[in-house]
Amino acid sequence: MATDFFKTIETAAESEFRDRGSRFLAYAFPIRDAADFKAMLAEKKKDHPKAVHHCFAYRLGITGDNFRSNDDGEPSGSSGRPILGQIDSRGLTDTAVVVVRYFGGTLLGIPGLINAYGTAASLALDVCRIVQKPVTDPFELQFDYRFLNEVMRICKQHDVFIFERDMGLFCRFHIAVPRSAADAIFQKFRDLPHL
Repeated sequence: MATDFFKTIETAAESEFRDRGSRFLAYAFPIRDAADFKAMLAEKKKDHPKAVHHCFAYRLGITGDNFRSNDDGEPSGSSGRPILGQIDSRGLTDTAVVVVRYFGGTLLGIPGLINAYGTAASLALDVCRIVQKPVTDPFELQFDYRFLNEVMRICKQHDVFIFERDMGLFCRFHIAVPRSAADAIFQKFRDLPHL
């Protein structure tokens, strides 16, 4: 079953949860791909070099089958899965959460860790603005300069995202078209003479 929209977070957010002396700092942020995530994880490790653990989870793509979670040395299933569970419970994708732990001297046990990591992730996601975005498909559009204003008007009217522009001999745009309106949008482009 295809879908025309997905839910994600709009901006990054953070929270803190404490349990028996341990501090859990959670960072939620939107991502476009695994490379985005790796860069953010590296930044959090650099920001918190003395933290004991940097546990995380993310989910990418509209099908929901691109995900990863990591316990970073905590007992298996005690941190990454609860973080992913918080992402999934909100139906989010293109979203990542990293939870940094500073050990407080008291062991929490697996149930305590599940609660702590899940709660920290939940608190960070609670302060995020969740948005619904259209599923888009990439296309290349080439046209004469004479039609630049009309093409820009159509793009603006229909929330077509232009992610690359080449203004050489002809205009060439790499665009992302909302899947739900693609037929209507391309009909408007076809109605322009010589496009």
